[in-house]
Amino acid sequence: MQSGWIRRVSSLLAAAILAIVSMSAAVARAAIKTDVVSYQAGRVQAHSFVAYDDSRSGKRPGVLVVPEWWGLNDYARTRARMLAGLGYVALAVDIYGDGKSTRDPDQAAAWSGTLKSGNRSELRARIAAALRELKSNPRVDPMRTAAIGYCFGGTTVLELARSGADVTGIVSFHGGLDASDSAEAGEIKARVLVCHGAEDPFESPAQVQAFEDEMRGAKADWQMNIYSGAEHSFTNPANANSHVRGIAYNKEADERSWQAMRDFFKEILRGSPAE
Repeated sequence: MQSGWIRRVSSLLAAAILAIVSMSAAVARAAIKTDVVSYQAGRVQAHSFVAYDDSRSGKRPGVLVVPEWWGLNDYARTRARMLAGLGYVALAVDIYGDGKSTRDPDQAAAWSGTLKSGNRSELRARIAAALRELKSNPRVDPMRTAAIGYCFGGTTVLELARSGADVTGIVSFHGGLDASDSAEAGEIKARVLVCHGAEDPFESPAQVQAFEDEMRGAKADWQMNIYSGAEHSFTNPANANSHVRGIAYNKEADERSWQAMRDFFKEILRGSPAE
């Protein structure tokens, strides 16, 4: 059963190439430039991916993009290019270090599990280093930064917020909501948007309630959008033909959550280019 599931997931990831090409076409007309930046992140050397529109001048908001548990792959790079097409400087984060990514769910679970289980200090160290790198980019206004994340990446940006990082806002797309160290009152400086699938079986109603209670207790500025019919990983077109129970692409939820992110950025990042 496990090997069959792995084969199905691998074939779905391969099918994502066509979807990524289609997503990239929307930003192809912009003068999008990309680069790889290297920096120390916790115990690893990270090699993250930067995208920006070279036709724009002056400083602009910067956005971190934290990938799913697969690591820094083409899907995360595509989202970074999409943000660059909206006028942001986007940094897709190499959260595992050394440019590592995988299509093997067992390997992905091992890598992400090491960072999620127990004390998440190393995970926080790695995402904090990425934020410092983003803020140091000469095109970025360090006073206007945000972070978005998908699945495991959503968990990661929530940890960034819980750490009290000086980041304007974070957006979690179908991320894990649990906390190893819940935020206390006043600790969360960032404004928080969570985009969650109503039918996501990986986050129980009790976990959703616990997250809401945590945000209330932390007195955070937070909001949660819950999309009807949406399961886990609803933003990734690679899951359009998923046969894995609980994982499915949902076009409406994908588009609505992306628009919600744009509206959120327009609100919290003064002078945001996302119109």
